[in-house]
Amino acid sequence: MVLDSIMENANEMSSSLSFASSSYLSNGSTNHPASPELCSSLDNLSLSKLSSNLEKLLLDAEHDYTDADIVVEGKSVAVHRCILSARSQFFHELFKKGNDNDGSAVSEGKPKYLMTELVPYGKVGYEAFNVILYYFYTGKLKPSPSEVSTCVDDACAHDACPPAINYAIELMYASAAFQMKELVLLFQRRLLNFVEKALVEDVIPILVAAFHCQLNQLRSHCVQRVVRSNLDDVCLEKELPDEVSGEIKSLRVKSDEECEANIAEVDPMHAKRVRRIHKALDSDDVELLKLLLDESNVTLDDAYALHYAAAYCNPKVFKEVLNMGLADLNLKNARGHTVLHVAARRKEPAVLVTLLSKGACASETTSDGQTAVAICRRMTRRKDYIEATKQGQETNKDRLCIDVLEREMRRNSMSGNLALSSEVMADDFQMKLNYLENRVAFARLLFPSEARVAMHIADADATNFYTGLSASKSKGSSGNLKEVDLNETPSMQAKRLQLRLQALLKTVETGRRYFPHCSDVVDKFLDCDWSDASLLENGTPEEQRLKRARFMELKEDVQKAFYKDMAEKNRSGLSSSSSSSSSPKEGVKCKGRKSVMIR
Repeated sequence: MVLDSIMENANEMSSSLSFASSSYLSNGSTNHPASPELCSSLDNLSLSKLSSNLEKLLLDAEHDYTDADIVVEGKSVAVHRCILSARSQFFHELFKKGNDNDGSAVSEGKPKYLMTELVPYGKVGYEAFNVILYYFYTGKLKPSPSEVSTCVDDACAHDACPPAINYAIELMYASAAFQMKELVLLFQRRLLNFVEKALVEDVIPILVAAFHCQLNQLRSHCVQRVVRSNLDDVCLEKELPDEVSGEIKSLRVKSDEECEANIAEVDPMHAKRVRRIHKALDSDDVELLKLLLDESNVTLDDAYALHYAAAYCNPKVFKEVLNMGLADLNLKNARGHTVLHVAARRKEPAVLVTLLSKGACASETTSDGQTAVAICRRMTRRKDYIEATKQGQETNKDRLCIDVLEREMRRNSMSGNLALSSEVMADDFQMKLNYLENRVAFARLLFPSEARVAMHIADADATNFYTGLSASKSKGSSGNLKEVDLNETPSMQAKRLQLRLQALLKTVETGRRYFPHCSDVVDKFLDCDWSDASLLENGTPEEQRLKRARFMELKEDVQKAFYKDMAEKNRSGLSSSSSSSSSPKEGVKCKGRKSVMIR
């Protein structure tokens, strides 16, 4: 059936050529040979027609003439063996071997081939393989799909970010494995353009691909770039083949000798002890690590042990090392990277959360001004970030890492904003207390369950600090902030107010961290100058109507935020202390002079 289809397409092209020839002859040119220009035009026409017809054969889902499947990333891609055999010597030998074995790999009438077995040295994704397959059928290359060749950093030009590089590497692995020489040359030029533009860490996978695909020009170019960089020997040994790392080290030694550079001498014994620490981490032996630290004067910081563990060790081992409390979380290595920056490149959520929970600074930047979340965004494909997670399936690690880091940045931003407000309002301490009290009071009115949990986590639920709106408006009271205890000395009052401020601040920060959607809604209320609920009753009747209308518009936001945070709370185990007091019928309305929850 495949041959019948091809013959039919060939007949169509023959008819087209016959029509073109007859038109030419009818113009009185029967006695002259066809001009080179006309022959070239006819060739282009026939090739274009053939390409178009084979493309239909590839894309035609209604009439399936395929006779084999290639499984890529768990998805089966149907192919025509006759076309792939004609286009690639690799597939010719592969399918010939299958025929000799009487189709022992046949499943559901078609032989199946795994991409992981066809390309043993590198990864080829679904999108990259479909681009190569399209070239097999049509002789044309599709543009790079943006969802797999661009990152999610809005500031990136996508000319040398990791997703762009990794996509080109996938195309290179496929082209080399399938013995498509013209494509190998094309993608080698593309990768050469990345080498000088990319960060040196992102040159490493290009160098590995050049080594496996035996691309000497690309390999030499990458080696020279790495030799000039400040990548340490540990990185070279862990991420490059021994042959390549040894070549780079020898070139560095030779370069240093020729330049006679003044380089600080490394103590061989110190280097040996550092290497032992790294080997103990490689073997997941924390007890041996402790013995090595006790027996020598080399510390975890001297060996950059946390950096090493964040990059290469099991998350459980990393946590054990971190819990020893002997290392500086925000220490920068020779390349200006903290442990969090290294963990962001690895994109392991467990390592990131462990670091953040211990106090790692998410806003710390590298020497070139990149935060951990910026690094993570620059390394994440758009496809992995926007892909919806179905119920019951695991969330993509890349997306999860970005969410964790962004949430921590927002939390830090909140703390920073409050700190800035503290500086601005240094002369009016009670103004800041008013802001925090009213914010917590609004949270209690709009989200009573979440507020209680936040206060409990902040160890503030047993205090009498959170009077806020209700106290400031109670009959016969001028507000807690202005009440005076005649038996209280000025120092006692200052201490009481400071403790009160800290408790309020901790509650707000806890709510921001664990219930971000609810906190965003509270932000909207505060932005609308509703920090005092009585303001809904102030102004002209028209102003009051507009305020009430805006207040009701936010009702849907409150409801959505409630459900989102409840879902997150249930996943994180926080629902046990709050879900019992919540109801799906909760809403918000304006009643009297204050906002209340209704059931």
